[in-house]
Amino acid sequence: MRIEPSPACSSKKRACSTPLSAPLCNPPLGGSRVEWRCLKRLRTCIRFSRRSGSLPRNLGLALFGAVVLILLYASIAYVPAGHVCVLTLFGRVTGDVLPEGTHLVNPFKGNNTMSIRTQELKETASVPSDEGLVMTLDTSLLFRLSPENAAQVYQKIGPSYVDVIVEPNMRSAIRSITAAHSASALYTGGREEVAQQIYNDLVQQLGSRGIEVQSVLLRDIQLPQMLKSSIEAKQQAEQDALRMAFVLQKEKQEADRKRIEAQGIRDFQQTVTQGISQQLLEWKGIEATEKLAESNNAKVVIVGNAKNGLPLILEPK
Repeated sequence: MRIEPSPACSSKKRACSTPLSAPLCNPPLGGSRVEWRCLKRLRTCIRFSRRSGSLPRNLGLALFGAVVLILLYASIAYVPAGHVCVLTLFGRVTGDVLPEGTHLVNPFKGNNTMSIRTQELKETASVPSDEGLVMTLDTSLLFRLSPENAAQVYQKIGPSYVDVIVEPNMRSAIRSITAAHSASALYTGGREEVAQQIYNDLVQQLGSRGIEVQSVLLRDIQLPQMLKSSIEAKQQAEQDALRMAFVLQKEKQEADRKRIEAQGIRDFQQTVTQGISQQLLEWKGIEATEKLAESNNAKVVIVGNAKNGLPLILEPK
């Protein structure tokens, strides 16, 4: 079956003058063969229109505008709070680090965002003591990426620097430091000293690689049950000894106080005994008798017959 081309599209050298939006034919109802012929003619018309350049000329302008918008969008770099952006150009780290905010950059540069916020790395490890006992140590490391060294870390280590250098160095420091201390020291008062030594070791290992170590925390130390019971019994005995020493010291102080008090009473009695004579007593008696005799109250004076005896004064009722 041969299909005759439309008169509007019969020449390849002449552009199709029929508008693309206008209907090319009015197929009758139920005429599937005529509809297929109209669609065929429409496709032929579009093909010749593209070859002859009769499509709208603003299509190129639209494409150019779209490219400009895409480049403009790619030139805007947004860095969220608590992050920095490391720029790369064709896979090479340029060394430029953008702080948080909105920046206008080269659209061909890649934006690699890295967090500079404080991060916590928790580690639960079974570590040996200097006696060879194995204990479980729960440790937390607080650290962050140095903003000034973000490009260096991204280039030499990569964005997964926590798994590459932070966690392995933390495990190594914990094992090496705890191996130099006894289990009882770690369980009692040596915890802060061990944490400080781990901190110093990590600062030395990670500081030169662009990681700021902020703090090392020993959350929990779990010892074998037998050793834990032994340490607790020893601590209880030490507390009992300290309590008994305190009681003895208190009793000794009480005895010293009583001794000093008795010595004071004895010294007072000796002083009073030595200072009171018979003549003083007689003189005090005479003074008292004179005061009673001068009183206006009725009284009876009985003179004693003893030698140097004082009179007895009675007050009648």
